[in-house]
Amino acid sequence: MTKVSMTVNGRTVSGEAEGRTLLSSFLREGLGMTGTHIGCDTSQCGACVVHVNGQAVKSCTVFVQDVAGSDVRTIEGMANADGSLSVIQQAFQDHHGLQCGFCTPGMVMSAAALLKENPTPTESEVRHYLEGNICRCTGYHNIVKAVLAASGQDVSKIAAE
Repeated sequence: MTKVSMTVNGRTVSGEAEGRTLLSSFLREGLGMTGTHIGCDTSQCGACVVHVNGQAVKSCTVFVQDVAGSDVRTIEGMANADGSLSVIQQAFQDHHGLQCGFCTPGMVMSAAALLKENPTPTESEVRHYLEGNICRCTGYHNIVKAVLAASGQDVSKIAAE
C-alpha cells in the first residue's frame, strides 16, 4: 500500500492504495465519491469520466498512483459554489438528457470537456465527441440537445428523431 494525495474538487485528499488501484475505485471506495460510475471496467462505456488536470479521462483506465498530485474533478464538483446545478447539469434536466441516470455523470463530464474545447459545437460535433459514452436509455437525442443548450445555442430547431 502506498499513500496517495491529490486535489479532488478543490480539496486536498489522501488515502492508501495498492499499485493496481484504479482512479475510479479510489474515488468510489477510498473517498466515498460514488458519482463516478463503473460500468464496464474496459473503457468502453464512459460512465467513469472525470477530469484530471483539466482533461477528460476514463477513470477506469488510470491507476490512482499515476495521478498522485493531480487536480481531479468529479461530477460531485460540477455544481455551482452555492450548490445549484451547473449550466450543463441544468440543461440535462431541462432537456430530459437522462433517464435512468447511470451514464449521466460521465456524459456531463464529457460534455464539460467538449464545451471547454469547443464552446459552440455543432450537433454533429457533439455526437462525435460523445461516441465514447454509452447510454442505453435515451437514444442520445436529448443528451445532444442538452449539450447544445448548455452552449447557449437555440435547440428549438433540432428535429426530433
